[in-house]
Amino acid sequence: MSTGGASGRRRGVKPALAALAAAYPDARTALDFSTPWQLLVATVLSAQCTDQRVNIITARLFGECPDAVAMARLSVEDLEARIFDCGLYHAKARHLAATSRTVAARWGAELPAAITREELEALPGVGRKTASVVLANAYGVPALAVDTHVFRVAHRLGWSAAKDANHTADDLCHLIPRRQWAAAHHWLIRHGRKICHARRPACGQCVVARWCPRIGVDEPAAAGGGRRAAGRPRRAAPVPPGVPAG
Repeated sequence: MSTGGASGRRRGVKPALAALAAAYPDARTALDFSTPWQLLVATVLSAQCTDQRVNIITARLFGECPDAVAMARLSVEDLEARIFDCGLYHAKARHLAATSRTVAARWGAELPAAITREELEALPGVGRKTASVVLANAYGVPALAVDTHVFRVAHRLGWSAAKDANHTADDLCHLIPRRQWAAAHHWLIRHGRKICHARRPACGQCVVARWCPRIGVDEPAAAGGGRRAAGRPRRAAPVPPGVPAG
């Protein structure tokens, strides 16, 4: 990120964050979990799957396998049978089988009381997003995960022009104060789900519209007129390569 670009983007960040914080004061992860290990599993399962579906799956999975030692006893095929209604379940079963065995052998039933990003990302199937979610929500470590909602809202606000999730996360971490990383992740997700939809954003209800350079551009025209110029094609928001919906 260039210094000039960063300063230009930074101007509206503080008031926009304040508006998002006021709009979504109770924003938190929608994934159900009791331990860091369970959050890691739920986050792995959330790729290409809704949080609501993941919670249905983990309710039955954690009832039988609440920790890494219990899950490590299952074969890949056993895990597939238990998460079959989750997108990409073949790959997820392989990753969870390998990760549960790694965690069980190294730490036992649960992830340790303190863990580094490097240790998390060394686990099979755990990338930057999953590690950030676990660090922020289970350990209280400042981290900012980028899913498809965060990516979309950040790009519409002009806070990043990066073509992938990791570089978008880098841009956001430069613009947003470290103490707000975890909260901003949840504010942006909630805003993306409730208002800043991919194809039909509700710009007229947007609390950060005054700082959005794309206000009205992606919003569908209302009957008899609207914010979007007549004849202008509606463009979907950019989608980061390989980043699942959150």
